[in-house]
Amino acid sequence: MQGPGLDPARALAQISTQWDGDIVRQLSDYIRIPAKSPGFDADWAQHGFIDAAVRHAAQWVEAQKVPDLQLEVVRLPGRTPVIFFEIAATRSGGSGQTVVMYGHLDKQPEFDGWRADLGPWTPKYEDGKLYGRGGADDGYAVYAAIAAVQALKSQSVPHPRIVGLIETSEESGSPDLLPYIDALRSRLGDVGLVVCLDSGAGNYDQLWLTTSLRGMVSGNLKVEVLTEGVHSGDASGLVPSSFRILRQVLDRLEDSATGHLLPASFHCDIPPERLAQAKATADILGDDLFKRFPWVHHDCGGREQSVLPMSDDPVEALLARTWRPTLSVTGAEGLPSLKDAGNVLRPFTTFKLSLRLPPLVDGAQAAQQLKQLLEDNAPYQARVTFESHGGATGWNAPSSAPWFAQALDAASQAHFGAPCGHIGQGGTIPLMSQLSAGFPSAQMMVCGVLGPRSNAHGPNEFLHVPYAKRLTAAVAEVIGRMP
Repeated sequence: MQGPGLDPARALAQISTQWDGDIVRQLSDYIRIPAKSPGFDADWAQHGFIDAAVRHAAQWVEAQKVPDLQLEVVRLPGRTPVIFFEIAATRSGGSGQTVVMYGHLDKQPEFDGWRADLGPWTPKYEDGKLYGRGGADDGYAVYAAIAAVQALKSQSVPHPRIVGLIETSEESGSPDLLPYIDALRSRLGDVGLVVCLDSGAGNYDQLWLTTSLRGMVSGNLKVEVLTEGVHSGDASGLVPSSFRILRQVLDRLEDSATGHLLPASFHCDIPPERLAQAKATADILGDDLFKRFPWVHHDCGGREQSVLPMSDDPVEALLARTWRPTLSVTGAEGLPSLKDAGNVLRPFTTFKLSLRLPPLVDGAQAAQQLKQLLEDNAPYQARVTFESHGGATGWNAPSSAPWFAQALDAASQAHFGAPCGHIGQGGTIPLMSQLSAGFPSAQMMVCGVLGPRSNAHGPNEFLHVPYAKRLTAAVAEVIGRMP
């Protein structure tokens, strides 16, 4: 039987005390560990930083002495480790299903542009924000998950069986995750609810449920025209520029004037429910949707102006960042720094491409199509190669069961005084499509602390601690209401 419910005020007070007294300190120590994901640190195993982050989190979880909690660091040969913990159910009867709580401990690389008094590996707590790489994306997840469970147990609220799956390859596209899911499938049980704490928030004023995630294809596009650089005065006009050829090749993929992706296969129809939710979310956020980004302001003939968004319609902007494909160039090679650049026609140009895909487009098929599109019939017979890093399929949330929708609204009202909001996210969490396929009846509580200006992956990333406290309490509320 479900038994008495959670006292929200008491739960939030306990969780707030725990965040202020312990979790912020633990996360500060975690931020100091440069646990870059394997995609950014090929020698991760030798460097030992991922292992240090795992050890730090695992020791903290074990030190909490949560009743009936068993923890194991699982290591498959040649793969990054995962933390797996399980907590026995205290509820009799009910569905007998399991809650899976997901997060990750690997991080993005440093990136340039940090504020002078901040840095990726130097935590700073200021005005309720904990700055540093990985705190918000997504190191806080394991600490918040345990704090939510402790809130339930301290009030003797019966709860279902809970397992935790904390991985360390998410920022590289989770290449190691599916083998672990396969290896641990029998221990995961019959999953009825997934709590994924690796997503975003439209604002810091209410609970936000992520309703969709984009997929992604990434890789390196390289154009080679010479075996070595030559004098530009001697060669230009005769030897084609590798940069210009690369631009031509990208024109097959993207309309550079509008950013529209040209291949029809990279698009999909937007479900009516998601269109309706986008309109409702646009009404909530309005212009705040645009204000969340650090636009460049500059002087233009004595008049200050700022960079304009690709669309000033909030509904179209929401759909463009969640249900439409978009190309980004995230890195380059073959281009010397300005101070080192001579009058040389360079032998090659390489761009690192990040292609975000709508939730219903198959990532693996898109990766194959992209490679063929970019490599075939190269201008001037240049050597054009696309080294794919693989494709991840996006995710569209299943319909919310009545109990789940009611629990989300109750949790949001209890801890934020506002109803739960629904928003698609432009990022990619490969786990979600994998879990949806493996557990089609499970409800998906995909949420997170990445709200306005939190800037995951970029400079000055921060964790909004007051929001994290309330989110932790909301997670406890939803788990406590699971049938």
